[in-house]
Parts: sequence; structure tokens; C-alpha cells
Amino acid sequence: MKVVIFAGGLGTRISEETETRPKPMVEIGGKPILWHIMKIYGHYGFNDFIICLGYKGFQIKEYFMQYYLHNSDMTVELGTNKLDIHYTNTESFRVTLVDTGVATKTAGRLKRIQPYIGEEDFMLTYGDGVSDINLKALLEFHRRHGKIATLTAVQPEARFGGMDLEANGAVKHFKEKPKEDDKWINGGFFVLKPSAYNYIEGDADKTMWEDAPLERLAHEGQLMAYRHQGFWKCMDAMRDKIELEELWQMDKAKWKLW
Repeated sequence: MKVVIFAGGLGTRISEETETRPKPMVEIGGKPILWHIMKIYGHYGFNDFIICLGYKGFQIKEYFMQYYLHNSDMTVELGTNKLDIHYTNTESFRVTLVDTGVATKTAGRLKRIQPYIGEEDFMLTYGDGVSDINLKALLEFHRRHGKIATLTAVQPEARFGGMDLEANGAVKHFKEKPKEDDKWINGGFFVLKPSAYNYIEGDADKTMWEDAPLERLAHEGQLMAYRHQGFWKCMDAMRDKIELEELWQMDKAKWKLW
């Protein structure tokens, strides 16, 4: 099963990092967050990726072109141009890199990679979000309900802590950054039938996948939500990058399933 990853946006809300590189190449623990996302899929045996490139996409191309060498021990004989690989620690990923335009919206990016999809169901996610989601369970849910599209619904943490107060000001209960139990948002990690392309109409390059296509799928009863109550984090701003880095360094990265 193919896995499509949106990796072309400008990442303006984390511009401290994205002035010089695309957002999916921002590093956590010395590896791009794109690598972390691919490792999550690879853990469940999904190793065939299609990456939708845009802003500074050439950097992602160069990363994968040099990936084997960067993860190998080798001897180079400069006089004869001979290269001996002694040890390599690379994944069995198959990666298709597709330029989908710098200003293209997400529906347009998805439309542009349609020739690489084929006739089978496929997965789709964003290049800035990690999770401890059970992808096998997600896929089983998708196949069981038989609808066109499945998204993963997650409960984000509140930005600030919460308290219950007595009338006199005493704190009854305090919880740092609780989850918003009554709020579910789109966390990515989609599973789609190829017929989802029938819902991308008009000028796709100016259309957000999250707008008209998903709205119409929902209106026609073809969109289902897999509720994930475990860890999920989107690297939306610099504070998120710092938090993910701290979790990795403290060996508390719940998304590290491999």
C-alpha cells in the first residue's frame, strides 16, 4: 500500500527553521521529522512512499539521493575512484519524489500525484505530524466500514493548564495542558480509496483538500473518523519543535515505535 506525504508547504509559522529548508526537513533528534513519519509507517510494513514536494523540494530530493551514503561506513580510494561499503543502516523504503508546485494547495498536490497511485487504496498524511497511532488498526477500521475516506480524529492538548476553583479561591483540581475531551480535530493519517479523486473538482491547485473535497465526502456520508486517543503532535510552531526535541532527548518520544 502506498503512503502519500504532503511535504510542500511554506511552514510560515515556524519561519525560524524554514527560511533555509522545507518544514519536513526540520530535525528532531538529528533526523528530519519526515524521516520520523516514514519510520512510523515503516514499523507497520508500509514502505512505499510518494512525497509531494514544493517549497525547497530539491533539498528533500538531495537528502534521499545521499541517504545511503550518509548511513553507511565506507572506504573511498580517491586515486581510483573506488568505493567500498562496509556497513549500512538504511531502511527498505521506496520513495517517489514528485514536484507538485510551490504555491499549490493540498488538493492540487494530491491530484498531481494521481498517476502514481494506481487502483488500490492508499494512505495520506502531513509532513509535520507524529503519533503513536496503530496503523494496522486504522486500516482495519477503514476496510470494515467500506466508505471512501477515513481520517484520524485526535484530541489536541489545551495550550494552557486547567483548574477547578472553589468559591473562596482554593484550587480543587489542577491539570497541566489537559486534552480537550469534547473536541476532535483532523490529525491526518488518512486512508483513501482511489475514488476520492472524484471529489477533487475545478481548479485543484487552488483548492484545499481539507475544504470542499472533505466537506463533500462528509455530506455524502463517505467520510469516517478513526478516533485516536493516544499521542499526537503537530510541529506547527517553534514551541512544538522544542517540545518534540525535548521528548526525544528524554527518551519519551511516544511516536518512536520502531
